[in-house]
Amino acid sequence: MSVYLDYNASGLVRPEVQEIMAKALADNGNPSAVHAAGRRARARVETARAQVAELVGADPTAVVFSSGGTESNAQAIVSALAAGCERLIVGATEHPCVAEAATASGAPVEVLPVDANGVVDLVWLAEALARPGRAVVAIHHANNESGVIQPIVEAAALVRAAGGWLHVDAIQSAGKIPVDMRTLDADSLTLSAHKLGGPQGVGALVLKEGVAAVRILHGAGQERGLRAGTENVPGITGFGMAADCAGRDLDEAMAHVVWRDAAEAKVKAAGATIIGGAAPRLPNTLFMAVEGWDSPQQLITLDLVGVMVSAGSACSSGKVKPSKTISAMGLEHLATGGVRVSGGWGTTQGDWDRFAEAWVTAWNKHQARLSERVKEVA
Repeated sequence: MSVYLDYNASGLVRPEVQEIMAKALADNGNPSAVHAAGRRARARVETARAQVAELVGADPTAVVFSSGGTESNAQAIVSALAAGCERLIVGATEHPCVAEAATASGAPVEVLPVDANGVVDLVWLAEALARPGRAVVAIHHANNESGVIQPIVEAAALVRAAGGWLHVDAIQSAGKIPVDMRTLDADSLTLSAHKLGGPQGVGALVLKEGVAAVRILHGAGQERGLRAGTENVPGITGFGMAADCAGRDLDEAMAHVVWRDAAEAKVKAAGATIIGGAAPRLPNTLFMAVEGWDSPQQLITLDLVGVMVSAGSACSSGKVKPSKTISAMGLEHLATGGVRVSGGWGTTQGDWDRFAEAWVTAWNKHQARLSERVKEVA
């Protein structure tokens, strides 16, 4: 049987989510309607809103549903600029949807560097915040490729002292480690259902109390006027259930670190470099690289033996180009050889073991072929 270890790209949909979405699809009224079917749809949306809010320690009224993390990240940036921010400071390893939204905003953008472990430079941030102009600072809670967890609380203190806006992309961290909006002290935070074992195409923007957002989709007054368009009731219902299950299973998610570390030790002993291995990381994520064996070749080799992993960001997989995360960490020589392995709610210890065995075997064969070619040339 195949082994799926690409949960950071998209988690397998949980059975509980499939079941509740099927019920919502079978009785799919418009939540803005006042009749019985509409009221049932509205109840599903509001139940999900409360479930998503509970996962991140927020008030349900702070949750604005969207089509996904990309839309919510864009709305957060537009909202911060509308609130008086004049410039953007964006982490060097942020997801492309954040980096591109910042560039597209037209406001000046500064790149917040990271160290060799992929952790943002807080000294640089403090100096940047001291310069003129109110700033919106965008830092993801955990990197989607390496799983490196950022010092959000410390960054928040700097942003707060400077009167800025802190936006936290928590799409990868939610459901894998504790995420609490109040503890992080973020002005805005984003989530995506399919990273939690929910459906694709549903996300949320979560706002700090007293923080206002502006809409980027215009039309009717759905989502308290902050996101026009009829709500995706089945998707939102599934999102809520996924959030509920993720919160329930948080201890199990944290336990993945033992299985990950065992696999990591095997590939490291065989010659792989662990990206961000010295920094705090998500328990489900292993990002590794080797020099001289490109990511696509590794992925194809593993897929042929039934092991599904990725080269990093799902938005970049399939495109032969260096990893932005690895390059930002000063490891350009490894940037084309990265492989990301990420488990989730359906992953077993055996899956991690099978990956490690398959990769080590393939790597040894690759090195043997290279040696034979060297001998032939000589």
